[in-house]
Amino acid sequence: MAITIEMIKQLREVTGAGVLDCRKALEQANGDFDKAKEFLQEKGLATAAKRASRQASEGVVDLYSHGNGRVGVMVEVNSETDFVGRSETFRTLAHELSLQIAAMAPKYIREEDIPAEILDREAQMAANKAREEGKLETVIPRIVEGYLNKLKDETCLLRQIYIRDDKLTVQQMVNQAVASLGENVVIRRFVRWELGETTTQ
Repeated sequence: MAITIEMIKQLREVTGAGVLDCRKALEQANGDFDKAKEFLQEKGLATAAKRASRQASEGVVDLYSHGNGRVGVMVEVNSETDFVGRSETFRTLAHELSLQIAAMAPKYIREEDIPAEILDREAQMAANKAREEGKLETVIPRIVEGYLNKLKDETCLLRQIYIRDDKLTVQQMVNQAVASLGENVVIRRFVRWELGETTTQ
């Protein structure tokens, strides 16, 4: 199947990957858009893993205010170089993260950030509830595991479903940016203010 400029452009818009990468992915997938997209997402994951150990101390602090000032977000996102930190792609990523934090109110960046005592307490509560509902002891560990996974998906920024594409997690969206930018990207910290409450990371 002939790969057209339009196909490459469409894939580039969806994945953020470079023109050559999009062409190559479409060629390998024989023009199948979904397979090419999947290939680029996997490549993004591999690229992100390779670059994860690199030092990232440049970047940007993005500020976002929502709902006539009812919600405010500040997020620091780091890149390896100032050149990438000033790029439109990188700044768009930082802003998308601000929007995600404003909309979904995560408490942590990654699951490793959740204090062990909170996980222990939540696991105990889930187990007690399952026992009250008469669940068998043999299935309670699976119920607890499912409950904790759901908790992590809701409260950890990188595990949340990306608000603009329910087929992607925030981590996958960041991985695509890493593949496109060619540098490690680190979400350093964030703070989310809502009238009457605060979530800090």
